[in-house]
Amino acid sequence: MNIGDVAQRTGLPAKTIRYYEEIGLVRPLRETNGYRRFRESDVHKLGFLGRARSLGFSIEDCRGLLALYEDAGRASADVKRIAAAHLARIDAKIAELDAMRATLSHLVDACAGDHRPDCPILSDLAVDEDKAESHEPT
Repeated sequence: MNIGDVAQRTGLPAKTIRYYEEIGLVRPLRETNGYRRFRESDVHKLGFLGRARSLGFSIEDCRGLLALYEDAGRASADVKRIAAAHLARIDAKIAELDAMRATLSHLVDACAGDHRPDCPILSDLAVDEDKAESHEPT
């Protein structure tokens, strides 16, 4: 099966498939003319990687998950450790986004949004800039 067929079956762009090959996540066979020849196992791995990436797993996480998936003697605790660490990163990012949203919501509510030049949004941004400048070495 060629890269176009694999791309269509997995929903991954050909460029992504070539990248996954370049970094060693998949190793399709090569014809004598140099063309890639993908096996069903390659298609399955690429589908696995696509799903893992859609859940936000890093390339290194995907490498570890794929190795565990292919290891019949794996311990599910190892898989859970990778997933739990990723979940913790997601939770931290959500907390960061919630804090950003709360701050920005407060600033938007505080701004009159009228013809006057004073604006709490700009004032707040300038305060943070002023703080950064005051901490610069002299």
